[in-house]
Amino acid sequence: MLPLDLGTRKFWRAVGRPIDVSGPQDWLRAPVSAGVTVADGWLAAEAELAGGRVVEGEDGAGLLPDLAVLDGPGFAAADVHPRIRAFYEHSSDWRMEVWAGWSPVFWLGGEVVSRLFGKRVQQLALPMRPLDVAHGMDSRVSVIHDAAGRQVAAGWIRTLRSTGEVVFSGCYSARRLPGSDRASVHVAFPLESGNVQVYLRPDHGPDRSLLLRSPRGRFGQDGAYVVVEDGGRTYAARVPVHETFHVYVDEEGILRADHHLRIWNATAVRLHYRLDELD
Repeated sequence: MLPLDLGTRKFWRAVGRPIDVSGPQDWLRAPVSAGVTVADGWLAAEAELAGGRVVEGEDGAGLLPDLAVLDGPGFAAADVHPRIRAFYEHSSDWRMEVWAGWSPVFWLGGEVVSRLFGKRVQQLALPMRPLDVAHGMDSRVSVIHDAAGRQVAAGWIRTLRSTGEVVFSGCYSARRLPGSDRASVHVAFPLESGNVQVYLRPDHGPDRSLLLRSPRGRFGQDGAYVVVEDGGRTYAARVPVHETFHVYVDEEGILRADHHLRIWNATAVRLHYRLDELD
């Protein structure tokens, strides 16, 4: 373990609160990486905890088994555009192009994080320059089944097409927070002895589009969290990172997504995705 990683873990322990992921805070149980390099090494361990297995290369594998797992008061998957629903239920059938634009205020901080952490650990390596993603991203969906063969989560590994470097390695599922009236999209990014987690609340947008948002709120509500394991205990902190995804079909029938990441109220980075269904 590098001193930098240890120091980071101690920081999150200091600002976080002790939690019990086997008890009241089980909603924060998520994959962790056994080593510094993340990539896809966490998949097998997560499947073992579920009592099942990882299925690679499954035709039409999706981040969610059915968008209807998010149904509840104020949201119905049936009202979402069919192409959007097809992407979430059959994500491996889609090719992705991405463009990134950083705010000058946050660019240097993003560059430092990318160089010191993201590229080294192969996790959360946000593209910093437009040319970084000029050739697009490749992605692989690995489905995690439980003992009964049901999909309980999916690993989505995204790599730069030009270099093969891992940009994101996330675990996707639907979870209902304590006291919530419906499920949210839960995304966990494993790290060594910890993870970053985001709960995204689904809502309807204009023209049958989909909005996924991690708003401001209290601990235990939709939003972003950092979880670390240290000294035999687990700690969690809610962080002031807020994301909005607007997934929509444009006037030419092309599936697109706008992703805004804010720190407090300030926009740090905006990403735009074009999604094309493979032949």
